Amino acid sequence: MSRHSVIVVGAGPVGLTLAYGLARAGVTVTVIESQASVSTQLRASTFHPPTLDMLEPWGITAELLAQGRITPTWQIRLHETGEHVTFDLSILKDDTAHPYRLQCEQAVLSRSLQARLLREPSARIWREAEVGDVGQSADRAWVEVRRDRSVERIDADFVVGCDGAHSVVRKAIGTDFEGSTYPDTTLLVTTHFNFAGLWPDLAGVNYIWQDEGTYSLLHLPGLWRVSLHPLANGPLEEEVRAERIVARLQSLFGAEHLFELQEIRPYRVHKRLASRWRAGRLFIAGDAAHLNNPKGGMGMNGGIHDAICLSQNLIEHFNGAAQTVLDNYERQRLPVVRDDIIGQADRNHARMQLRSLDERRAFLAQLQALIADRDRLYRHLRQTSMLDGLERARQLAAVPP
Repeated sequence: MSRHSVIVVGAGPVGLTLAYGLARAGVTVTVIESQASVSTQLRASTFHPPTLDMLEPWGITAELLAQGRITPTWQIRLHETGEHVTFDLSILKDDTAHPYRLQCEQAVLSRSLQARLLREPSARIWREAEVGDVGQSADRAWVEVRRDRSVERIDADFVVGCDGAHSVVRKAIGTDFEGSTYPDTTLLVTTHFNFAGLWPDLAGVNYIWQDEGTYSLLHLPGLWRVSLHPLANGPLEEEVRAERIVARLQSLFGAEHLFELQEIRPYRVHKRLASRWRAGRLFIAGDAAHLNNPKGGMGMNGGIHDAICLSQNLIEHFNGAAQTVLDNYERQRLPVVRDDIIGQADRNHARMQLRSLDERRAFLAQLQALIADRDRLYRHLRQTSMLDGLERARQLAAVPP
C-alpha cells in the first residue's frame, strides 16, 4: 500500500492516531507539526471506555493504564451539604473491556503514538514546520510547508487537517465553523493536595455545585486537576495569580490547608461544528472539525474516534473500494458529534449552571431516581461513556446515502 500517501497536518493525539492507523496498514504518511516536541500543556486527561477498547489492539491502552489512574465511578455533588450521586461504570462490563474512565494526561498518548509512528518505515514527522497554503487537483492534494527557512510543496493522495480550532485545512475546504463561545472562562489548576483526605467518599471524577461557581476535581496519579471559574467581579489577570487561586481553594476547603499549585492554565470554552468535513481530497478531524465544552471529557475522545473512523475508510479505499466510501466519514461522525458529543457536553454545562440550592437538590433527586432504576442508569451510562454514539455511527455507515 506504500503507493498511497496521506499528509496529516497536526501532531496532537488526533493527528498521531490517524497517522499511526494509516502507517500500520502500509500507507505513506507525513505528519507536519509546528511545535518542536509533544506538548505537555494541560489538556485532556479523561479516556472513555470505547477509546481504550479502540487503542488496545495497538498496545497503547496497556501503556495508558500503566501511567494513568483507573476511575470506575464519577460523582455530581453539592459542595455546601456533601450530598451526591455516584455513577458506577461497572454496569457496562458486558459492553466494553474497560468499564471505567482512565485519568491520564493526553501527552502520554501522544508520546506513545509518536514512538510507534517513528518505527514505521512508511511514516515521517516534520516538526517545527508551518503549513501555509493547502490545495488539490483532480488526482492529488498538496500543502506548502515552511521549515528551515525554506518553502517546499509536498503532494499526497489526501490531506487531513488535525490542526485545531484555527485549522488551515478547514479554511481550504471552505466550510463554516458555526457556533458560540461560552461566557465563562475556566481556570485549570493542578496540585498534589489530597482532596480525598477531606471527603473520603470522593470519586476519581467529580462535578461539584457551589454558590460562587461550580468546579470539578479529577484525580490523576499523584495529582489532582481542579477546574474553577473566575469570580464575576474579578479581572482575569487577578484571578489567574497563584495566591488568588490558593485563596479560592482555602475558601472552599478551609484556610488551614496548604495548596501548592503545579500549573495554572486559563482557557475559554467554545461550541462549534464545521458544516462540511470533506471537500474532495481534503478532510478535517478533531478540534479542526468540532469544539465542545470539556465537561464530560468527550473532546479528545471524539477526535480519536474521528481519526480511527477516517483511517479505516481511507484504508478501505486504498484497498480498492470506490472513493465514495470516503463519504461515510462525514456521514458517520458529524451527526454523532453534533448530537452525542456537542449536545451532551452542552447539557452537562447547563446542568452545572443551576444557581439555587433548591434547584440543585431537585436535580440531584432526579439523578438519584435515575441511579435507582438499573435500566435507565444503563442507558444513561452508555450515552455518557460514548458507547451509544459509536453504535449510532456504525448504523449510519450501514444506511445507503
